[in-house]
Amino acid sequence: MTRAMTASGKQSDGGSPRGDRFIRPDWPAPAVVRALITTRHDGVSAAPFDSFNLGTHVGDDPGAVQSNRMRLRQHVPAEPRWMEQVHGVDCLRLLASDTTPDSTQSALPVLPALPALHPSPALTRADAAVTRDTGVVCAVLSADCLPVLLCACDGSAVGVAHAGWRGLAGGVIESALQGLSALGTPATQVMAWLGPAISGARFEVGAEVRAAFLDHAGDDAGAFVQHQTDGQKRSGGEKYLANLYALARARLRRAGVSRVYGGGFCTYLDRARFFSYRRDGRTGRMASLIWLAPGADRGRSMSS
Repeated sequence: MTRAMTASGKQSDGGSPRGDRFIRPDWPAPAVVRALITTRHDGVSAAPFDSFNLGTHVGDDPGAVQSNRMRLRQHVPAEPRWMEQVHGVDCLRLLASDTTPDSTQSALPVLPALPALHPSPALTRADAAVTRDTGVVCAVLSADCLPVLLCACDGSAVGVAHAGWRGLAGGVIESALQGLSALGTPATQVMAWLGPAISGARFEVGAEVRAAFLDHAGDDAGAFVQHQTDGQKRSGGEKYLANLYALARARLRRAGVSRVYGGGFCTYLDRARFFSYRRDGRTGRMASLIWLAPGADRGRSMSS
């Protein structure tokens, strides 16, 4: 499934109505799974970060970012576990107490060619996170890259992945699914929601990006449409429009995830709601957040 249907039968983008401060995923997740995605509305940052920028690394006034994060904090049960995102594939296992090392970490299974899960000190370099502890807020920042929210169908665990093309090609979704599997939830028992990202209509890439995906799976060719200007044709340069949503759905499907929702956004085209690095260059960042509400620990053992 790629897009949700409204009661009227019209397609929706799988979130809240246009103009809302937050987008709340429209997916059949268990009640204990909570999630929200910020937009650019109702913050204090000045242009070009106007107004609800949550990124500390983009050149915005630190005081404005802190004020925006304090506003966000009113809507989540704890301070989000921010990461230093590097377009990689590392996945953190987040614990209710980030000062207590996870003694079982070394025993967790690792998929071939994917990194082991790491402990979770503040601002560890990673692009995915998972948890089964209530009140722990997994978070990624984005402004064109694809945020992927994940949850166990029984509400026992949640996760998030920051999937730009490099991370997506490298296996960041698979890494997050590996993390959930280590917490007891196989991919076949996971559902996913695809958040705001640049759409295939505006995401132009070179032939090397297409090759990075096709080297992994030839059927990803359908997610690329050749796109060349007259100048590019004369110079021999190949350009393609890449569909991150289609690539993510294919990765999820091949991993065993059949319940996939969301994916009807375009950060580039929807200037009113979203920051877009491709569109503006110097701009802010939205946050995609997911957590387990109290009560999610019924019927399972806790990690802390």
